[in-house]
Amino acid sequence: MMATLPVAPAEAAWRVLGERRRGTRFLQLPVTSVLNSPATTGMDFWSVNPYVGCEFGCRYCYARFAHQYVTERAQAQHALADASAWHADDFERRIFVKAGAAEVLALTLRPARLSGRAIVIGTATDPYQPAERTFRITRALLERMAQVHGLHVGIITKSPLVTRDIDVLRRLAERSRLTLHVSLIGVDAALVRRLEPRSPAPAARLRALEQLIGAGLHAGVMLAPVLPGITDNVPHLEALMRAARDAGAHFVRAEPLRLYPAIRRRFLPAVVEHFPHLVAKYESAFDARGIVRRDYAAALQRRMTRLRQKWGVSSGREEGAAQPVVCPAATVQKELPL
Repeated sequence: MMATLPVAPAEAAWRVLGERRRGTRFLQLPVTSVLNSPATTGMDFWSVNPYVGCEFGCRYCYARFAHQYVTERAQAQHALADASAWHADDFERRIFVKAGAAEVLALTLRPARLSGRAIVIGTATDPYQPAERTFRITRALLERMAQVHGLHVGIITKSPLVTRDIDVLRRLAERSRLTLHVSLIGVDAALVRRLEPRSPAPAARLRALEQLIGAGLHAGVMLAPVLPGITDNVPHLEALMRAARDAGAHFVRAEPLRLYPAIRRRFLPAVVEHFPHLVAKYESAFDARGIVRRDYAAALQRRMTRLRQKWGVSSGREEGAAQPVVCPAATVQKELPL
């Protein structure tokens, strides 16, 4: 339930678009650019994020750093002396909405400028999070892209809401290459709820995947991040692989957790709470940058290869589709300019 509210003094820099009963506020974030370039982010693709912050509240999410950056930068620019210090919960309770993003994209989207690289929507926060039901920013962006020929577009989402836009996704796919990634770390609903407090249930995501594929769209599962000792064992991965195959997934991709400082502060307490026997492992399994050890990454890749072969599921890499990966925390702040 949302209602239009007056602007609070501490949020005078932003127009308040609405508020949920539990206290989440939606703030309009003015934007002058929407496409984040590879040169800016360090990724091999262009990216678009319609929202900053996310109500799903995934404990391992790396994008809290970006939200903090946007908040503090705006407070500094607008001299908000009475603005409270940023808190990790603000990521889930103060959602910035890039209203007008589609109009900005229309002025800046030129295929020649992209140099043949993909545009990936949702690399930092979910483009189909609950706010999208109200604000429809993602749909507006897709409608703009559907008017252009020759793009290569990838979308990453946990939400079944993506099926709402099958009509525009089909139009987009007629003119451009489109790859849809349904993000899912496992099919154990109880486990997923511990790590993703407000995300859609695994079964709902798999039904959405089936709908997308039934509509003739190119879609598969993005298993990211794989959590050492939690979601990387063979029975867990095999159950996910089987479910993906049964839903008709064209691919299953996997990326290990990257335990950057911003993630460590939020995720390790969850490990202490739910998986205390793994605390020592998490303290030693990652280097100073938060990257998992090479031997672990190689072993995970071998395991995924064997399971894909067993269940007849592709990695998608041979298809030349967009290959989004988790963005390094050092570049996330550049990905969400004001």
